[in-house]
Amino acid sequence: MGKYLNLGNDGFAAIRKGSYVDKSGLIAFMNQTLGTNDKLTCVSRPRRFGKSYSAKTLCAYYNKGSDSGHLFDDLEIAGDESYRQNLNQYDVIYLDITWFISTVENIKDTVKYLQREVICELKEQFPGASENSTSLPVVLSQINEVTGSKFIILIDEWDALFREMKDDDALQKEYIQLLRGLFKSSQTDKMIEAAYITGILPVKKYGTQSALTDFREYTMLQPKKLARYVGFTENEVRKLCKQYSLDFEEMKYWYDGYSFYKEKSVYSPNSVMEAVKSEEFGDYWTQTETYEALKLYIEMDEQGLKEAIVQMLSGVRCTIDTGTFQNDMTSIKNRDDVLTLLVHLGYLAYDSEAKSVFIPNEEVRQEFVRTIKAGKYTDVAKIILDSEKLIQDTLNMDEKAVAKEIGKIHRKTTAPLFYNNEQALRSVVRYAYISCVGNYIEIQELPSGKGYADLVYLPKKASGLPLLIVELKWDKSDEGAIKQIRDKHYPEVMEDFGGDILLVGINYSTKTQVHSCKIERLHLKRRLSGQ
Repeated sequence: MGKYLNLGNDGFAAIRKGSYVDKSGLIAFMNQTLGTNDKLTCVSRPRRFGKSYSAKTLCAYYNKGSDSGHLFDDLEIAGDESYRQNLNQYDVIYLDITWFISTVENIKDTVKYLQREVICELKEQFPGASENSTSLPVVLSQINEVTGSKFIILIDEWDALFREMKDDDALQKEYIQLLRGLFKSSQTDKMIEAAYITGILPVKKYGTQSALTDFREYTMLQPKKLARYVGFTENEVRKLCKQYSLDFEEMKYWYDGYSFYKEKSVYSPNSVMEAVKSEEFGDYWTQTETYEALKLYIEMDEQGLKEAIVQMLSGVRCTIDTGTFQNDMTSIKNRDDVLTLLVHLGYLAYDSEAKSVFIPNEEVRQEFVRTIKAGKYTDVAKIILDSEKLIQDTLNMDEKAVAKEIGKIHRKTTAPLFYNNEQALRSVVRYAYISCVGNYIEIQELPSGKGYADLVYLPKKASGLPLLIVELKWDKSDEGAIKQIRDKHYPEVMEDFGGDILLVGINYSTKTQVHSCKIERLHLKRRLSGQ
C-alpha cells in the first residue's frame, strides 16, 4: 500500500469500529458517474460534517491495494447491482491537502511539493511508464498512454490553500492551474475515471465563471441528490437514540435544523456522535472551533448585518441573495455575502424555497450568543444580557423589574422607537424576550379558548420551565390584560402541557410612556386521554 496511491482501507476500517451510521449509499451514486460526463464531483460541507469520512469510505471501496469486502458486505451498498463490479478495481490517488500544508517547509511551495511527492510514488508503481516531468497531469497522461490505466482521484479539503493563504493570489492561481490540468484538459477523459473532492467552500469563482466548470457541485445551498449525506437524517438519529437510550426530542433541540429540498431535517453529525459517546447533550461546537472563527465574520462592518444577526437570534429568518458570493473568504462585499459564507461554514441554515437563512439549533445559537458577548457588538450584547435578566425577572414574578426592563430595551432598540398600537408593542416585547429562544418556542397569536393569545412561549422539553402566556395592551391596564387571558380561557388550549403557567399582562401608556406589568401563576393538571 502506498502513501498517496492505493493507500488501503485502514481509515474506513477505523470508522467501522466506532458507532457507524451507514452512508455507503454514496458509493452507488459515485458508481453511476464513473467514466461519464458527470464523473467530477465537488462536495462542500462545514467542518464536523463528515467530509473526510466520505473520502475514506470511497478510498477503501475503490482502491486496488485492498480487499475491502468484509467492510462493506453488511452495508447498504452491498445491495446495489454495481457493488461487486467496482469493489477494489481502480488505482486511487488520495490527496489530503491539509497534510501537504502541514508537512511542507514553506507553505508557498505546497503545490510543487504535492506534485513531487505523488509523482515519486507513481514512478515506483509504474516504472518506465513516465518520462521525467514535474507536472502531475503530464505524468498521469504518460502513464495512461503506456499502460491504459485510469485513475480515481480523491481530494480531501481541496480548498484548504484558499483558506490558509487567502491573500496569496500567486499560490492560488498555481493551485488552480494544477486542478485545471487534472480535470479540465484534453487528457482528462483519458486518465481520470472519476474525481471526488471535498471542501468547506464551493469551487472558487473568478469573475462570473467557476475555475472548474466541469465539476458537478453539491453545496450547503444546493446539495441536490446528496442531501441525505450532508449530515444525519431524522430516521438515522432516531435509530441512534433508540440504540443508546437517548432522548430524541432533546437531540433534535440541540443538533437538528439544517433543511434541504430533498431532506427536510438534517443533524450536525459530529455533535450527534459526541452526544452518543458522552451520553450527554451539550455544546460540542466549541471543541472543534472557538468563537473567534465566527467573530471574524459577524463583526464585519456590513450594512444591515448586525440587525440580521439580532433578528435571527430572536428566531426570525432573514431573506438573502446568495448569488454575489465569490466562494472565498476575502471577496466579501455586502451583508448577504457574509450570511452566505456563514451558511457554508455551518453557522446558518438555508431555506432554498424561501431564500432565507436562520440559526439552525441550540448548539449554534449558543455559539452566536457567546461570540456576541465577547465581541464588539456591545449594544447587542447588552440587549442579550438585559433579555436574560428580563426572563429571570419574569420567572421570579417581579412585575416592577419586568416593566422596567421592557422599558429599557424599548428605549435602546432602533425599531420601533415609537409605537401607538398593540402590533408595534408586540414587536418590542418579542425583541425584549430575545433570549427566550434558547429554552422556549415562541408562538404568535395562538388560537386559544375564545380568542388569540398575543404571545405564547412554550418551554422546550426537559427545561423544567413554566409556560408563558403574554397579553399586551396599550392605554388600558395590565390587570385588564390578565383578565382577558382568564375570561377568554387562553390557558385551556394548554391543558395537554400540564404544570405551571405564568400569565403575563403588559400595558403601555402613550400619555406617560410608562410600561406596567402584572404576573399571575396558574397550575394546570395534564389532561388525561379520553377526558
